Amino acid sequence: MKRLVVLIGVLVVCATSSTAQDRRKVTEPRIPPVSRTLDAQLVTAKGDLAEADEDKLDTTRIQEAIDSCQPGTAVELRSAGEKHAFLSAPLQLKPGITLLVAPGTVLFASRNPRDYDLTPGSCGKVDKTGHGCRPLIQIEQAKDVAIMGDGVIDGRGGAKLLGQKVSWWDLAQEAKIKQESQNVPRILVADQADGLILYRITLRNSPNFHVFVRRTNGFTAWGVKINAPRNARNTDGIDPSSSTNVSVLYSYISAGDDNVAIKAGADGPATDITVAHSHFYNGHGMSIGSETSGGVSAVEVSDLTIDGADNGIRIKSNRTRGGLVHDVAYRDICIRDVKNPIVMETTYEHVTEGDLIPVFKSILLEDVRVYGEGKISLDGADSAHPLQMRLDGVELSGVSPRNVHASHAQIVTGPGKVNFVPLGEDVQVSSERGSRNVPSCDERFVPMADLAASH
Repeated sequence: MKRLVVLIGVLVVCATSSTAQDRRKVTEPRIPPVSRTLDAQLVTAKGDLAEADEDKLDTTRIQEAIDSCQPGTAVELRSAGEKHAFLSAPLQLKPGITLLVAPGTVLFASRNPRDYDLTPGSCGKVDKTGHGCRPLIQIEQAKDVAIMGDGVIDGRGGAKLLGQKVSWWDLAQEAKIKQESQNVPRILVADQADGLILYRITLRNSPNFHVFVRRTNGFTAWGVKINAPRNARNTDGIDPSSSTNVSVLYSYISAGDDNVAIKAGADGPATDITVAHSHFYNGHGMSIGSETSGGVSAVEVSDLTIDGADNGIRIKSNRTRGGLVHDVAYRDICIRDVKNPIVMETTYEHVTEGDLIPVFKSILLEDVRVYGEGKISLDGADSAHPLQMRLDGVELSGVSPRNVHASHAQIVTGPGKVNFVPLGEDVQVSSERGSRNVPSCDERFVPMADLAASH
């Protein structure tokens, strides 16, 4: 039986601290001096390489340039006349080195699964284990590394693999059907990469995650553009995992999975994270989880538009990977034509058994506007672990009251206007009086940047 308790007063639901964000003073990055310049030797036709050029790898000369550079300098990949393409197998970036992809230049990933094998024959197939591929670009225990420039890095996720009739994305779909795991590469994997910077670079068509960063203190993505089709499975945009002092700023992300997903598993907590001044399009939204067992805290999301995605604001976990998520603020968010604009989910993938209980508390939504139909889900794990949330200026325009669901939740509304009442089992609502209007989203939504440009 559904039950709503309305309280005149304030529940014990703490507002998120104003210090919940990256603790660094983050400024716009600068491109360092270039110490090595490499000219492109390949041309493209219709946005890709000719079949005859698929064995003309630039891996060795790029890696040698990276290895020979002094920290604090850049290796530049640039066009030369009609030649504007590079082709590479996996690369390893070194401490203090910037990979600079110049305007009009594309770094293409090899389509040969053997180039990515962790063990012989492990990449480019579906099996029960997964994790059989190296990434295109790896950063491991290396500080102050950067990838910059107005060029493009293309993972070619939709192109047929050499010697096979399937693409990386086809393998992902096959794995879904078989309930197994795809062995496909990511564009960038960084582990213990303190001071990592992505600046103005375009990443597209990754076979799997575009950017995965773990165990890193200090990561900045500024002016990054990421693009993959809506149906490209598991092509997350940027996933910071068990990392601290993270900023994703002024970026445009369209993906086949989470636009951004903050994760915290066995490697430890994810804390002090800012996502701001950005635009999301296709994708599964601004997510926390599903791995939260390491604990997620001090997250600030502000000045964000989410346009046409499957999910908007989303915290997701379940009892096999849950933990404490707290002090998370979403401020000045515009959401349009999103299937699930606001989702607090403690039974992700319909999992209801396990000992790692998700706990979401001190969650603030301030000045959030939702336009179009969709479903709102505000669900805590159970009566002993309720969702604790404040809604301060949250307005729905087009969401039917029957599509607003809540359970096991303690919710404070106000002082900004809230034009809906969460209903459901074990839901308590307290209202703080106020009359502050929610700012308009007029002219906030902008078209998707032309991420397919640059040849």
